[in-house]
Amino acid sequence: MNTQGNDPYQITTIERHILDEQRHHPEATGVLTSLLYDIALAGKVIASKTTRAGLAEILGRTGETNIQGEIVQKLDRLADMTIYRLNDHTGRLAALASEEHEGILDIPDKYPTGKYVLLYDPLDGSSNIDYNIPVGTIFAFYPRVSDDGPGVMADVLQPGRNLVAAGYILYGSSTMLVYTTGAGVHGFTLDPTVGEFLLSHPHIRIPEQPVYFSANMGYRLNWSVGVRRYTNYLQGDNRRENGLSLRYVGSLVADFHRNLLAGGVFYYPADNEDPEKPHGKLRLLYEAAPLAFIAEQAGGYASNGMQSIMHIEPESLHQRTPLFIGSRDLVKKAESLISEFD
Repeated sequence: MNTQGNDPYQITTIERHILDEQRHHPEATGVLTSLLYDIALAGKVIASKTTRAGLAEILGRTGETNIQGEIVQKLDRLADMTIYRLNDHTGRLAALASEEHEGILDIPDKYPTGKYVLLYDPLDGSSNIDYNIPVGTIFAFYPRVSDDGPGVMADVLQPGRNLVAAGYILYGSSTMLVYTTGAGVHGFTLDPTVGEFLLSHPHIRIPEQPVYFSANMGYRLNWSVGVRRYTNYLQGDNRRENGLSLRYVGSLVADFHRNLLAGGVFYYPADNEDPEKPHGKLRLLYEAAPLAFIAEQAGGYASNGMQSIMHIEPESLHQRTPLFIGSRDLVKKAESLISEFD
């Protein structure tokens, strides 16, 4: 996508773009700008490993399980530690929280604390690593609510509506960073020849005409009546000419990214037959809320099937939720059918 206007020599790096955005906010101190730089740097480091995973012998499992009960991949650990180590000493954060850890990640005592907290999923979709399927990093920044000192649980247990920035990094055929600070959504593609993220997708808006729906149809028989009727609706009630095309990678960032650019909906509802997923599979704080912020800034919407993801008050660090996200009308239709039949 040509995004540099009519000037073929105009190149916008992520650094320049973030600085330009900061100038629109005279009250800004530059701290959030620096935090976004740090995330971009982490993305470069992780991308350098994901593209060389087999050569570097970092594919495969560590033999450990994380707090979610999932097998930890070697790249999971690398991504997790990369993000933490690039952010633990800057004085910009009060605390971090990672999907890979049970509790808050404190800032070491020898470093100062700051006025933001960072929540992140270091490598979403990591079960696909061994098969060379795109994976991603999801990140979310909140303002701390405690006064000073080390961050506390209240700092990280905040609803999505309090987010000040969120985004993801997709490691695929190219590496892309997409983020929002509440003033639109912008995408950057990493140019490996110069080692910079360059603006490639400014002012992303979900297209009005949806194209795809994304869901794991293997679980369809375990879904509620409302969700199954919704699926029939998306398929055109068996009338192919009226239905959307099914596309499902099984990597949340990849599925969300495609539908963000093409138009459509991703959903992962509760599973009535799985006692471990009565409230859905995806994590509210590390996955659903950050992507909901992006979707809304791109003209879309995200829901748990009953209410906006952005307004759910989190009760625990690893809380799970059903997720319907993408084109606004499609997500609203899901809420309507679930309300009617469930």
